[in-house]
Amino acid sequence: MTRSTKTDLKKRALMAVRDYGVNLTQFRNAMSEWAGLNVTDMECLRLLFLKGIASPSELARHTGLTSGATTAMLDRLEKVGLIERRPNPNDRRGTLIVPAQSSAEKAASWFESARKAQDELVSSYSESELEIIADVFERFAKLWDQEREKLKGEQ
Repeated sequence: MTRSTKTDLKKRALMAVRDYGVNLTQFRNAMSEWAGLNVTDMECLRLLFLKGIASPSELARHTGLTSGATTAMLDRLEKVGLIERRPNPNDRRGTLIVPAQSSAEKAASWFESARKAQDELVSSYSESELEIIADVFERFAKLWDQEREKLKGEQ
């Protein structure tokens, strides 16, 4: 077996990152379809689960939707019981969006198989390997955030 050079390993690593991104996107799309939602609905829920509360305009910025499309999305999510609209205590004309009490449990059940598979995979690595894996993903997350900010600055 030929020894891989650093250049070969860099190519392999970057191809793996590319494939990870593609496969994650395909999984998210399949999950959205399976759950009867669209991708932006799922992105909205993901942000709400992370933050706990958001304004409709914040959700519009996050998803890239217009205000009308955001209202339609929120109507869909409210109709199926995944979100609740609440009055904004700081703006009596405004509304805040929160996940419905049961939505976290419902969404968690959708991802149960994937969480178990992830746990099995991650558990197969040593502590030192996990340090490297965590470092790589943290750095990539920061890199993509910085690249996104650059794009916003060029608009």
